[in-house]
Amino acid sequence: MAFTRDDLLATVELSPQAAGAHDRQGWVGLFAAGGKVEDPVGSRPHRGPAQIERFYNTFIAPRDITFHRDVDVVAGSTVIRDLELEVVMSPSVTMRIPAYLRYVVAPGAEGPRIDELQAYWELPAMIGQFARAGLGAVPVGLRLSAALLRNQGPSGTLGFAKGMGGAGRRGKRLIAGLLDDLCRGDAVAVQRRLGADTVICAGDDVPLNTSGLLERTSGASWRKLIASGPSLVAGLDRDGRRAVVIVDLGNRPHAIARLRYFADAT
Repeated sequence: MAFTRDDLLATVELSPQAAGAHDRQGWVGLFAAGGKVEDPVGSRPHRGPAQIERFYNTFIAPRDITFHRDVDVVAGSTVIRDLELEVVMSPSVTMRIPAYLRYVVAPGAEGPRIDELQAYWELPAMIGQFARAGLGAVPVGLRLSAALLRNQGPSGTLGFAKGMGGAGRRGKRLIAGLLDDLCRGDAVAVQRRLGADTVICAGDDVPLNTSGLLERTSGASWRKLIASGPSLVAGLDRDGRRAVVIVDLGNRPHAIARLRYFADAT
C-alpha cells in the first residue's frame, strides 16, 4: 500500500500528540504488532506492544515532553524529523535535547501504523546536562533509576545503558570530514572515506552510487551532527532544500558500513 506524504506526516504527528496528552493506550496503539522503538539508537530496542508499553511507562508517562520541530523529510515510507526535545523532568529540571527521529510507516488493518521509531540523540551529552542541573537533579535521577529497574528490570536497565557507547568524538571527526568532502564535491576524498564495501542508499533502500550521492550533496552545507550508538546523523541545506544523512559505522574501528541520504522527492 502506497501512502501519500500527508498520510505519513499525519501518522507520525499522532506520536507527539499522544505523548503530550499522556495517552498511554493511544501512543502504544500507534505501532504495528511487530513494531520497534529504539530510543536512543544504540540502546536495546523495545519490540512489540508489551515492551513498547514498558518503554512508555518508563520514559514518557512521568514527564512532559514538547517536540520543537524544525523540518520533516519524507522519503518512501520513512519520515525523518529534525527537532529539539524539551523534557520537563521536574519543576526545577528541564532538558533540551537536539535529536533526529526516524519513523517507518507500514500498512495495518486499521490504517497506517508505525513499524519503527528510532531516536538519534546523545545520551552522554544528556547526562552531562542533567548533572549540571545540580542538587535539584538528585531526586529526579533517583526516580528515573527506580522506574528503569521497576519497568525494565536489571537486564533492560543495562540495555538502556548501552546507549552510552558508540561512535564518540573520533567518529564525529570522521563523519565531519566526510560531510566536508561531500559538500565540496570532492569525489576522490569521499571514495577514500567510504571504501568499496560501503552501502549507499537514497532513502532506506534505493541503491545509490558515489557520483549520485555527490550530485545531491555538492554545494550544500551541513549542520547539527548527532552521534547515537554506532550511527551519526546530520542535516544538509542546499538551495533552500533540506536533507538528512544517516551514517552507520561497521564493526571495524570507524569503518563506514552504510550511508543513507534522505530528501523529499522533487
